[in-house]
Amino acid sequence: MSVVDLRGAQDFTANPYPFYAKMRAEGPVHAIRTDDIEHAWLIVGYEEARAALADQRFSKDWRTAEHWAASENPINANMLEMDAPHHTRLRRLVAGEFTARRIEALRPRVEEITGRLLDAMVPAGRADLVDAFAFPLPMTVICELIGVPDLDRDAFRHLSNAIVAPVARDAEEKAVHAMGDYLDELIADKRRSPGEDLMSALIQARDEQGDRLSSDELVGMAFLLLVAGHETTVNLISNGVRALLDHPDQLALLRARPELLDGAVEEMLRYEGPVETATFRFAREPVTIGSQVIPAGDAVLVALGSGNRDADRYPDPDTFDIRREPRGHLAFGHGMHFCLGAPLARMEGRIAVRALLDRCPGLAPDPDGEEPDWLPGLLIRGVRRLPVRW
Repeated sequence: MSVVDLRGAQDFTANPYPFYAKMRAEGPVHAIRTDDIEHAWLIVGYEEARAALADQRFSKDWRTAEHWAASENPINANMLEMDAPHHTRLRRLVAGEFTARRIEALRPRVEEITGRLLDAMVPAGRADLVDAFAFPLPMTVICELIGVPDLDRDAFRHLSNAIVAPVARDAEEKAVHAMGDYLDELIADKRRSPGEDLMSALIQARDEQGDRLSSDELVGMAFLLLVAGHETTVNLISNGVRALLDHPDQLALLRARPELLDGAVEEMLRYEGPVETATFRFAREPVTIGSQVIPAGDAVLVALGSGNRDADRYPDPDTFDIRREPRGHLAFGHGMHFCLGAPLARMEGRIAVRALLDRCPGLAPDPDGEEPDWLPGLLIRGVRRLPVRW
C-alpha cells in the first residue's frame, strides 16, 4: 500500500478537504507520513471513523503502546490519554461540573463577558477577531470556571499553541515541560488559597470509595480543562465566522432568520470543526478496516474533518448550508472520549455568533488583512488571525 506523504504540504494545511476526498475515494484508511510522524494510519471515512472512536481495540494510553515513548510529564496524566477504568474514574470526578444544568447557569456570565469584549472591540471598526474576541471569550470563561482569573493568558496562549499546533518538535517538548511547571505552581496556589471553583473542588474531591486525584492527575486535569476548554471554542468561533464571511448568502440568511442559529453552529462544526483529527490511538491487536489490516502497536489518527465531509453521510458535503441537518457530526468525537465540554462550547459559540452579528451589522473580511495563517499540524483546524471590519 502506498504512503500518503504530508511532509511540508502547505496546500494540505490550507485546504485538506480535496486530499481527504481523494483518499476516501481510494479507501477508508491510509498509511501517512508527516513532518512529525514517520508512520501512522489515518482513518478518513465517516462510518469507519465513528466506529474507530468507540473501538476498545484502540488504546489512548501512550504507556501501553509499543515503539512510542510517552512523556513522563504529569500533563500526560489526563483522561484524554487514558483508557478505562482509569478514564472512567477521572471523568466521573469532573463530570458533575459539566451537566446541562450547570452549563446553563453560566449563560448570564458568558453573555456578560461577550458584551464587555464587544464594547471594547466595536468602536474601532475593525479588529483581529481571534485576538479581540474568539480567544478572550472562552479563555475568560474557563479560567473563571476553574478558578484562575489571574492566569497570565498571553503566556498560556503561547504554551498552548506550541503544544496543540507545534512548529518544531523541540519547541513542543519545551512547551510541554513549561506547561507542567506552570500548572504545578497554579495548583500549589489553589491549595494555599482554595475558593468556590472547579479546581479547588477537584483538589478536595473524593468519590464514594474515598478515591481522590493524585498530584500528577490534578496537573493533567488542569491541562486538559484549560487547553481543551479554550482551544476548541476559539476555533469554533473563528472558523464559524470565517465560513459565514466566505458564504455571504448564508450570512444574509442567518441575519434574516436568527432562529436558524443553533443549526448554523452545528453546520459550522461539521463544515470546519476546530479539531481536524482526534489524538493518537494505538492498536492493541491487529484491526481490519476496509481491506486494510492495521498491525498491533501501530499509531492511528481519526480524521474528524474528513468524516464530516463524507458524501456517503452528508449530501453535497463541501457546501456550507446552515439549513442542513448535520446530526451525528464528529466535531466533538464519539464514544467514551466524547468531549466533556461540548455543551459549554456550543453555548459559547451560539452566544458569540449571535452577539457579533447583532453588534456588527456590516461585518466583512478586512480588505487590508493578510492571507490566512493556518495553524500547523493535524490536530487543530483554525487560523492564527482573522482580520474583519464592520
